[in-house]
Amino acid sequence: GKGGIGKSTITTNLSVLYALEGKKVLHVGCDPKADSTISLCGDQKRVTVLDVLREKRRISSIEEIMMRGRHGIDCVEAGGPSPGIGCGGRGILRALEIFQDLRVLETGNYDIVNYDVLGDIVCGGFAMP
Repeated sequence: GKGGIGKSTITTNLSVLYALEGKKVLHVGCDPKADSTISLCGDQKRVTVLDVLREKRRISSIEEIMMRGRHGIDCVEAGGPSPGIGCGGRGILRALEIFQDLRVLETGNYDIVNYDVLGDIVCGGFAMP
C-alpha cells in the first residue's frame, strides 16, 4: 500500500491485540528503515536480520535476530540497505529464507505472525500505488 496510510500502526495494534488475547505473536518489520518495532520494543537496540548477517554471515537461531517487545511479542526487523543503495527488498527475502531454514513458522511457537510490509519499494525502483 501507499506510504503514510497507517499500515505500521494497524499491524502493531493487531500484534498487541492478539498478544492481549493470549496469543503468541511474531511481529516482522519488513521496511529497510527497520522502524516497525519502535513502539513495541521501546528504547532497546534494534537488531536487523541484515545487520546480524553482515557481522556473523550465518544465523543459527531465531533468538539472534529477535527482540522481545511489549506484551511478550517477539519482534524481528528485516532491515535493508541505506536509501538509494542496493535492493530494498533484500532484507525481507533474507528474513523469509532464514525463517524457512530455521523452520520458525513450522515449530508451532507462534499463533500469529504479522508482517508489516511496505508497499512502495521494489528492487531497482519504486512501485506505484
